Amino acid sequence: MDLSGDTPMIFLLALLIGVVAGLRAMLAPTAVSWAAHLGVINLSGTWLAFLGYHWTPWILSVAAIAELVTDQLPSTPSRKVPPQFGGRIVMGALSGAAIAAPSGAWIGGAVAGIVGAVAGTFGGAAGRARLAAAFGKDRPAAFIEDAVAFLGAALILVLAM
Repeated sequence: MDLSGDTPMIFLLALLIGVVAGLRAMLAPTAVSWAAHLGVINLSGTWLAFLGYHWTPWILSVAAIAELVTDQLPSTPSRKVPPQFGGRIVMGALSGAAIAAPSGAWIGGAVAGIVGAVAGTFGGAAGRARLAAAFGKDRPAAFIEDAVAFLGAALILVLAM
């Protein structure tokens, strides 16, 4: 699908990839990087072209896997504390900008990604807390959140095609 003239759809996808960043900070830029590397998103000629370079998706994939592992550790701080929250905002902005960059609307995409990251951070924390309470433990809730983030990222990239 050519989104170059569909600004509302571009901003919606940027917002949604921001939500993914709010759920799993490194998953959003990893998904965008793979999309750029595989030619789904054309970032060549933009300041975000590095996301499509040969090694970038691999490096980001390692970081995303590490995040999935550390998320399960009891010593991992809340996603709402400043360093983690700030990281999610930055990753949401970067990922949203990348979604919108081919159309030249990277600033709007970054803003939409930030809004999505804030929503994903707080919504994800609330949803996971409710699920953890229902299960009586956090691990199943974390796995469900992982699945929602993965499926969301995949759907966003399919829609961006």
